[in-house]
Amino acid sequence: MSAVPTPSSDAIDPSDALVADVFARNCDSRAALETVGGKWSILALLALVEGDYRFNALRRRVEGVSEKMLAQTLHALERDGLVQREVVTVIPARVEYSLTTLGAEIAERLRGLTELLEGSIDHITAARAAYDARRG
Repeated sequence: MSAVPTPSSDAIDPSDALVADVFARNCDSRAALETVGGKWSILALLALVEGDYRFNALRRRVEGVSEKMLAQTLHALERDGLVQREVVTVIPARVEYSLTTLGAEIAERLRGLTELLEGSIDHITAARAAYDARRG
């Protein structure tokens, strides 16, 4: 992780040694933001906040996502500790996806942003129309 060093003394507390900085090029927090900020990641997290999903049910919920893209998205979210993949040992075996505690917290914040956007769609549509009219 690339981070900003904190002021030090002779005895450095490991929890104070590094500070995440999303503006730093190589900081892990920036990479996590890139994962969370992707269109398919946002939609997958918002769907999973509704409850656990099997892969195909999640693909149907997130309209327009390809099987390949959803698989890549879920792998990235799982790698960052936001999504949990559980193989349910029944016949036939199935896989279920759910949010981790951190994933649920992030999804709730995304839900607030989504509600703001949905509630502002008239304003956004009008602004787009005005912009397009100015641009010819």
